[in-house]
Amino acid sequence: MPIPLRRALLASLAISSACIAADWPQWGGTPGKNMVSGEAGLPAEVQPGKVDENTGKLDTSEAKNLRWAQRLGGQTYGNPTVAGGKIFVGTNNEAPRDTKYTRASAEDPNKREPVDVSCLYAFDEKDGKFLWQLAVPKLTGGKYVDWENIGICSSPAVDAANKRVYVVTNRCDVVCLDTEGLANGNEGPFIREAEYVAGYIGDAPKAGKPQLPAPSATDGDIVWHFDMYNELGVYPHYQTASSPLLVGDKLFVCTSNSKDWANHIPAPHAPTLICLDAKTGKLLGVEKSGISERTLHSNWSSPAYGKVGDREMVIFGGGDGWCYAFDPNPIPGPDGTPILKEIWRFDANPKELRAKKYGATDGPSEIVATPVILDGRVYVCTGQNPENGDGNGALSCIDASKTGDITESGKLWQFTKIGRSLSTPAILPDQKLLFISDYAGYLFCLNLDTGEQIWKHDTEGRIWGSSVVAGKNLYIGNEAGNLICLAASKQKKVLGTSAFDGPLFSTVVPANGALIVASEKFLYSVRAK
Repeated sequence: MPIPLRRALLASLAISSACIAADWPQWGGTPGKNMVSGEAGLPAEVQPGKVDENTGKLDTSEAKNLRWAQRLGGQTYGNPTVAGGKIFVGTNNEAPRDTKYTRASAEDPNKREPVDVSCLYAFDEKDGKFLWQLAVPKLTGGKYVDWENIGICSSPAVDAANKRVYVVTNRCDVVCLDTEGLANGNEGPFIREAEYVAGYIGDAPKAGKPQLPAPSATDGDIVWHFDMYNELGVYPHYQTASSPLLVGDKLFVCTSNSKDWANHIPAPHAPTLICLDAKTGKLLGVEKSGISERTLHSNWSSPAYGKVGDREMVIFGGGDGWCYAFDPNPIPGPDGTPILKEIWRFDANPKELRAKKYGATDGPSEIVATPVILDGRVYVCTGQNPENGDGNGALSCIDASKTGDITESGKLWQFTKIGRSLSTPAILPDQKLLFISDYAGYLFCLNLDTGEQIWKHDTEGRIWGSSVVAGKNLYIGNEAGNLICLAASKQKKVLGTSAFDGPLFSTVVPANGALIVASEKFLYSVRAK
């Protein structure tokens, strides 16, 4: 091959690789939350190894297309994020990484058992090496506000350039951390990590509070934290479960304000969406649209960001079953409190569902899934707490250029053959395709312009996460522990099915030539060999 042609080919390959390989720095990959990646060449099938029933360890001697695997806790619902050469994922403390997060067993003082703290783990992206963890104590309100043995459910947002990672914890805290952990010293104004982990910031140690040693190099370095539970008076139900949206120097967070176990709303006037200064943690603005007082169960959706023309907007799925657009730049409210001005609202429940009682199979639902904003349209699905089981749902396509109550004027189409859903759509605008799944375990391919069903696939397992397109492949995991790969096309074609060690509650993440898969107990990096 002539040298000039060879150089041109190498340059072309380098450009292609640079375009394909990319981080996945926050939930949804980008602020618009479309679950699509340019990563190509990922395998359709993987043999992740087998767990030894006696030791609980993963045997990877016969694994295929596996780069590495690392142990997590015992319940993992948080979606991984990948940025700056690191992977961040929320889990629990069932398999402690540090003996200081253990205690003497009540049955056998010579044995140690895990302390019930929720964890954020940081791993090296290339080899899976464990780097550090943030251990977060439980709230004092019991399991109805912070369910026992549930780990951090938030998908972190990462600003790799400034070495910052943001996460919403089980304590209803928004926490900013140094991506390097305490290994490079204690940075930022916050230096009381030991008190935070023990759960008594600003107080003297109290009876029953764990007395923990000082943090080590494998602990998280907190830069700042914002306590939504005490500062805003919000009341989470079961779990604070939302992922922060990072847009420039602003951080948008759902508060998880909810009803309590008696179906009462303890904080009807608390905000469900807030804006923080990403550098300092200062509260910049709150929504004042009355979502809390209309909440059906809880606010667990995560916000999205995009532009319609020149107009910026933050899209939020409310716990009242309405989808909202807010101006991301806070303005003074009537009482002087900075607010996020509402641009429009859309009732995502069809009239026939809204007319029935909440909880009924054919009744209304809140929005748990994350909306997608793309090309002037918003796509959002209704759903409920998985504990409520199956029921009717709806996927709406909304004209985001409207203002006010746009339930009628903004509805472009609505797909009602879907069940309740926790999932975010994956959209291929060039092919006019949209992929969406429901909790019952069905994956749908729809016509993007009309909402008409093109095909439907039964994954044979409940779906908690979202489908993701990577290159020409479409991936979806389910509660049965299967990762199904289909062709991302109009023709339904199953390319492969891979069985993992346990349920896949979170969404797989394509990043930098690998597919990151989190089961309940293990984190896998998958790459074709």
